[in-house]
Amino acid sequence: FGRGGATTFLQDLQNSDCIVIEGSNFAEAHPVGFQWVMEAKARGAKVIHVDPRFTRTSALADLHVPIRAGSDIAFLGGIINHVLSNELDFREYVLEYTNAATLVGEDFRDTEDLAGIFSGLDEETGHYDIDSWSYEGTQVQSPQGDPDQLYEERTEDGPGVAHAGRAEVHGSGGAPVSGDLRTDRTLQHPRCVYQVLKRHFARYTPELVEETCGIPRATFLEVCRALVENSGRDRTSEFVYAVGWTQHTVGAQYIRTACILQLLLGNIGRPGGGIQALRGHASIQGSSDIPTLYNVLPGYIPMPHAHQDEDLDTFTEAVKADKGFWGNMRAYVVSLLKAYFGDAARADNDYCFGHLPRLTGSHSTYDTVLAQLDGVCKGYFLMSENPAVGSANAKMQRLGMAELDWLVVRDFSLIESATWWQDGPEIETGELRTEDIATEVFFFPAAAHTEKSGSFTNTNRTLQWHFPAKEPDGDARSDLWFMYHLGRRIRERLAGSTDPMDRAILDLTWDYPTEGPLAEPVAEAVLAEINGRGADGTPLSAYTQLKDDGSTSCGCWIYCGVYADGVNQAARRKPHTEQDWIAAEWAWSWPANRRILYNRASADPSGAPWSERKALVWWDERQGRWTGHDIPDFIPDRSPSYRPPEDAKGPDALSGVDPFIMQADGKGWLYAPAGLVDGPMPVHYEPQDSPVRNPLHPEQQHSPVRQVFSREHNRFHPSGGAPGSEIFPYVITTYRLTEHFTAGGMTRWTPYLAELQPELFCEVSPALAAELGLEHSGWATLVSARGDRGQGAGHRADVPAEGRGPHGAPDRAAVPLGSQWLRARRRGQRAVRHRARPERPDPGGEGADRRHPPGPPPPRPGADRPAEHLPAARRYHGADRDGG
Repeated sequence: FGRGGATTFLQDLQNSDCIVIEGSNFAEAHPVGFQWVMEAKARGAKVIHVDPRFTRTSALADLHVPIRAGSDIAFLGGIINHVLSNELDFREYVLEYTNAATLVGEDFRDTEDLAGIFSGLDEETGHYDIDSWSYEGTQVQSPQGDPDQLYEERTEDGPGVAHAGRAEVHGSGGAPVSGDLRTDRTLQHPRCVYQVLKRHFARYTPELVEETCGIPRATFLEVCRALVENSGRDRTSEFVYAVGWTQHTVGAQYIRTACILQLLLGNIGRPGGGIQALRGHASIQGSSDIPTLYNVLPGYIPMPHAHQDEDLDTFTEAVKADKGFWGNMRAYVVSLLKAYFGDAARADNDYCFGHLPRLTGSHSTYDTVLAQLDGVCKGYFLMSENPAVGSANAKMQRLGMAELDWLVVRDFSLIESATWWQDGPEIETGELRTEDIATEVFFFPAAAHTEKSGSFTNTNRTLQWHFPAKEPDGDARSDLWFMYHLGRRIRERLAGSTDPMDRAILDLTWDYPTEGPLAEPVAEAVLAEINGRGADGTPLSAYTQLKDDGSTSCGCWIYCGVYADGVNQAARRKPHTEQDWIAAEWAWSWPANRRILYNRASADPSGAPWSERKALVWWDERQGRWTGHDIPDFIPDRSPSYRPPEDAKGPDALSGVDPFIMQADGKGWLYAPAGLVDGPMPVHYEPQDSPVRNPLHPEQQHSPVRQVFSREHNRFHPSGGAPGSEIFPYVITTYRLTEHFTAGGMTRWTPYLAELQPELFCEVSPALAAELGLEHSGWATLVSARGDRGQGAGHRADVPAEGRGPHGAPDRAAVPLGSQWLRARRRGQRAVRHRARPERPDPGGEGADRRHPPGPPPPRPGADRPAEHLPAARRYHGADRDGG
């Protein structure tokens, strides 16, 4: 759709006629937001939960659909096939508001033509050349993700980055498309997107869904009927997902499949419709927007690359779109540079564009861990992150930190990522010795959210302000305090430097006011800078005010307006009883306080609501403006009858029937001609470690462009009948608990929460428990290819009285996420509020904080009983030792 956020907001769930929750245990992981699901149900909505497990969400749903883990695209693709083959799509919506009529180029070949791969695959590099995916007669830019992984090729003997006149794009917007689009509004041309999509999903039949997903035909058809009957002019359905989708190797395509289905049913941009992305607590959406991502700048502006020698004009010309609001890219970039560098950013020095860091390859969390193991990454900051227990392959995370020169940890308590060097599992097994670890660990106690001001940007794309209830205790400080004063001290050290390398730091605007005895930076001053100012210093009220001539500054263009009129809009708290269901005066949502994105699609092409029951925004002919319950996500005075001149650019090139204002063609993309690295349409591939052979494409088990980090400590399970796959025949899934928050850095130190969920456990079906001889509340040993060479950890087994699982699916176990090893000394321990002398870990085992010396770990129950199923796993690992 062109933006990196949910298309709707939680309160709008109450307007849904059907809610499909998939990839989320909504009631468990987002219990406050789940109230709106229950409100919809009370109003007559049908609630469907698609999940391998029967959970708290399942118990409250009208229908639980058990599904084999990793088969969601097959399931959703089956629904798409049902809609297309029976012509059940919302045809007027599809024809006017999607790219269904657009023709695809003659060179495109589908996975159905090439045994599971799309045209353009370079099997040697494992990357697609996307030229053949283009619309007929157009050129597109390279997809997000591709340049990071091909950096070495691009800087040595590989093709130039300007290949075919294209540039490389990151960000949330659809990749720019240039040229004249050719269409067939009858939707009969064999190369129109509608027919391409229809052929692509033709084999996703109810029979294939049952074989692949384990969902009985009758249950599958019940879901199809529920969605179709609750979509159209007068009814809408909504999809809700969370990390149960995003953490898959093809997670982006899971979401894409749901988006395609919602476009076909006409559910995007309308009340009770859309795609609801349940973002993590707290401010995971905000950490994407500002961002903490390595490959984008605030507001999803692409990060420039080191292998491109380009100035500001070349960069913005390459990454902007000819049509839509990404056409204003230069204004967004220049305003950002003015916010960063202030008066130092001038037209004669390219507004300090040269100060921006350049990407030199992929720097994701997993690439960073590999860089640690290789001795390339020497230092590491961990701020409210606990990878020693909370990240994938936690063992490799700990081994990587053991290769660092220094490690800075900021948290409430001495989390495992601060103490792994003295009491981690590898210390216990002897794989690492404290006296051999040279990493210097610095622990800084962090202030809690109750001790600082700031904003959270969560699921609704809503910025909500929080206020401190008290000053931080002891040496605890806020993250804002830490980063501001760290930057201040670095700038003081560099003062007077003539080294060009130091110029970017010295040119930064760093004159934030401070307050209180701790010299805490004023958080609202930072918010005001993010919002942006005009040439006279007046706060801006909308991103449409941004200029490309250096007269405006803005730290994040999508947040422009959050400090309009000099008022902290995020701090608004008007009760819902005093406003309508949109609640526009409760906090502030990006962009422009719009709560439902692409809401021009809530009206028909003439500008009238599709139905009064689902009215949201509409064209007021008398006023000559769009109006309604929500703020229109459209040009306010753009008439439905407006058609742009041929030479129009940017927003001026959007017609009155182009609701997807961030896309290069103004349409919702059923088919993505660019912007994705793994294909223009979703296709079912098996997960990396799946024991099941791909029933759709037996020749192509996995996604051909997945990133594989092949290392000694990052082994994979043999998949799909490959030699050794019989050693790991079961699937383990992870999930959240209401009582514990992610890796437990806060909740495991809270006694009453630790008492509610005191230890790690695994859930096993009755059939699998009987096969393995497990007893309810007994002990089980879980072993994976990435396990400690057969040294399993003790897990309390939970065997439910009734097994509820997908028909025909492999046996599985389920384990709570982020609490891989809980020890008694970790439960109820009070938070660290004072800083001790930071020093290198020594043979005596004393760490950076000496107030709570750890006791010896308790013996693991059952550790003296070797498990019968471990010998084969040990042979696979090349180990032959007792234990487990």
